[in-house]
Amino acid sequence: MSRTKRLTEIEKMQIVREAAEGVSTTALATQFGVTARAVRYVLKADAERQTDTAIPVSAVSVKVTAAELEALDAVLAKAGIKSRAEGLRRLIQAAGGVFVPDARMAAEMARYRASLHEVGNGVAQIAKQMAQANRQGQGAGPEFTELRLAQMRGLARFILDSADEIDLLLRRRRDAMQLQATAALREFAHAAE
Repeated sequence: MSRTKRLTEIEKMQIVREAAEGVSTTALATQFGVTARAVRYVLKADAERQTDTAIPVSAVSVKVTAAELEALDAVLAKAGIKSRAEGLRRLIQAAGGVFVPDARMAAEMARYRASLHEVGNGVAQIAKQMAQANRQGQGAGPEFTELRLAQMRGLARFILDSADEIDLLLRRRRDAMQLQATAALREFAHAAE
């Protein structure tokens, strides 16, 4: 099983399709010559893509009193939300545990994090090949010195840590947004009383 095999977009779509039909992760990994982790990563990335690109198709209608509507408009204006539809959409997202005010930015950051992970993994593979060449006595040249190998490992660690920092930044931002949404929901609940 090759850990360095890069899946094509067609292979990724086939993995998603076959997984939906009930084919196990292990069977897919064997079939495509990758690790089970790589298959899980493809499936997770597809699930995130579907969530990020979801198109609103359902409408919500509710009758409220004039005072309730006035209270809603006041809270939306205070939050800088320009339309009732956007305010309700954000509240629904917050109630479901997801509050993403800028889905495009979140998707871009997720792609950036994935790219950094890919580069970091590539650098780690280069360092691994350098170490293996040294063990086999093929690393006689200056490009395979222990110092260069340590530098490659450090670069891989830096890139992977950077990707993790981006992920942590996004999680903190989302958590802060959730707290704001929860506070807004409480404010709506108290305004209704």
